[in-house]
Amino acid sequence: MILYLHGFRSSPGAWKPRLLGEAMAQRGLAGRFLCPPLSPVPDQAVADVSRLIESCREPPTLVGSSLGGHYANHLAEKYDLRAVLINPAVIAHFDARQFIGEHTPFAGGPAFRFTSEHVRQLAAQVKKPRPERYWLLLETGDETLDYHQAQDFYFGCRQSVFEGGDHSFTRFPHLIPQLFEFAGI
Repeated sequence: MILYLHGFRSSPGAWKPRLLGEAMAQRGLAGRFLCPPLSPVPDQAVADVSRLIESCREPPTLVGSSLGGHYANHLAEKYDLRAVLINPAVIAHFDARQFIGEHTPFAGGPAFRFTSEHVRQLAAQVKKPRPERYWLLLETGDETLDYHQAQDFYFGCRQSVFEGGDHSFTRFPHLIPQLFEFAGI
C-alpha cells in the first residue's frame, strides 16, 4: 500500500501522484494506491489522513512531497511507518509565516486562507525523524525550499541528492522502481 501526500496548493491530480498511480495500476496494484485531497488546514489534513491510515488493512508506505513530506514525517512517527520524502518542507527550519494570506490551488478550485493559526499547527506537528524509516529525495535546484535544511533535519536517513532539478523533483519518473522496492512492492 502506498499513500501519497501532496504539497501545499497541490492536489491528487498533480503529475507525481498521477504517474505513481499509473505505475501502480500497471503492476495490477491500483487498489493499493491512495492519494487523498488534503485540507489546507494542517490539523484537519493530519486528522483526515490519520483516519485513512487507521482504516488500511496493511501499513502503508507514505510518500510525501513538499508540505506532504512534513505530514508524512509526522504520520510516519505517529504510526511507525516508512516514508519517502520528496523535496520536503522542513517546518522546524522553515518560516511558514511567509505563506500567510489568500491562495488558489494550482489545479483550480476555491481559494483558501492560510493563517497564523495554521503556522502554529504546523509547528506543533514537527517530530524528530527516526532515520531507519525514511528515504529523502532532494534536488539542489529546488527554487522553493532550501535542500540543505532537509539534509540537516534528516541527517542519518537514507538520502539521494541530485544536482539541478527544481521543486517539482524532475527525476521522479526514474526513481519509481526504487520507490516500489523501498515500499516492498
